Amino acid sequence: MKPSPKAPTLTLCIQQASRHPIPVRATLRRWALAALKGSADVTLRFVDTREGRELNRHFRGKDYATNVLTFSYGQNALDYAGDIVLCMPVLLREAGAQRKPWRAHCAHLVVHSLLHLQGYDHKNDREAQKMEARETAILAHLGYPDPYSDTFRD
Repeated sequence: MKPSPKAPTLTLCIQQASRHPIPVRATLRRWALAALKGSADVTLRFVDTREGRELNRHFRGKDYATNVLTFSYGQNALDYAGDIVLCMPVLLREAGAQRKPWRAHCAHLVVHSLLHLQGYDHKNDREAQKMEARETAILAHLGYPDPYSDTFRD
């Protein structure tokens, strides 16, 4: 009899450096596990605009706060390791502009960044289509609509 595949393990550190509320730990963990194909050691850090802008300027040379930054530390004893920084004011602003619940947008960004951590990218159309299809499938499994749909509904 073939042994069943081992479920990914997740060591998750959550840092709240934002004045905005964030999802509870169990929810963040559920979103992260849904996106993982291997074990990981991940820090999710929620920041305000100032820190988001400073990090984006320092690491990407872009002088504005972006919604999410993913820092991959490659594979270690686990399968994946990295830090993910989510800028809550940008996330909230985007959710409002896109007329979607902020938690749905947050779930999308957590899934998106964890896929980056695992090597997915969107530098060209083919990569983008593959990554977006994976995001959409994971989010559907979590009970969220297609984040790329023009008619987003909660």
